[in-house]
Amino acid sequence: MNRRLVLAVVAVGLLVGVAGCSTFFGGISDEELDREQEYGDLRDSDADVAIDIDSGSLISDGEFRAVYNLEEQDELSLYRSNLYSDEALDIHSVRYWYPNGTELTGSELNIDQSDTSTEVRVPNENGTIAFSGDAGRNTFSLPAYVEGSYEVTIPEGHRTSNFLFGDASPNGYEREIVDNQERLTWEEVDSTISLRYYLTRDIPLFVGLVGTVALLGGAGAVYYYRQIKQLRERREEMGLDVEMDDDSDNGPPGMG
Repeated sequence: MNRRLVLAVVAVGLLVGVAGCSTFFGGISDEELDREQEYGDLRDSDADVAIDIDSGSLISDGEFRAVYNLEEQDELSLYRSNLYSDEALDIHSVRYWYPNGTELTGSELNIDQSDTSTEVRVPNENGTIAFSGDAGRNTFSLPAYVEGSYEVTIPEGHRTSNFLFGDASPNGYEREIVDNQERLTWEEVDSTISLRYYLTRDIPLFVGLVGTVALLGGAGAVYYYRQIKQLRERREEMGLDVEMDDDSDNGPPGMG
């Protein structure tokens, strides 16, 4: 094989390998960091951290938007924990505001991503940062990167209040419904917020399904009982069922 061709193939392989490693270990593109997103409603919140969750669709997971008011903190280490280790949180639509309101986009910040965390460094320790990321269709979990008060709004028409289908952690929150959206607020959070929520319209469907199954099960039991009863009556008519109690009490013939 031509030596130059071999070198060219090796060079292309190295470039592909380097590109693959870069993608694997993180490196969020400027396009993702600067993607358009609206945060005005969350910035109006009185909480130190305001989060809004969208449920997504049947074919795609949901998404969350989050705004953090920083106090003497100029760096965030963003991650999610699984059963075995921490993994970097993928974010997009990053924005930062100085205390005077001057805005920076994500590509203007110092953001590095490894396999275990996404490190975000901001130029002022008392500014405000916002970013978006993925959320489950019926679950949401995120560590408390900033200690303080939290306000979390779950998707429209969803609730966490039914103990069979919903849950919210940590405890100590207040719940209110605003424009058909459940909003949970904590005065202080220093641990992971975990939510499990459901569509309110699914509850009547579930109750109807359980009722239908119970009705069908009851009808089956009645049918089975009747079949057994009819079989017993037929056996009695044919003389197959003979009571032996009286004979057995008298003992064997010839003994008395």
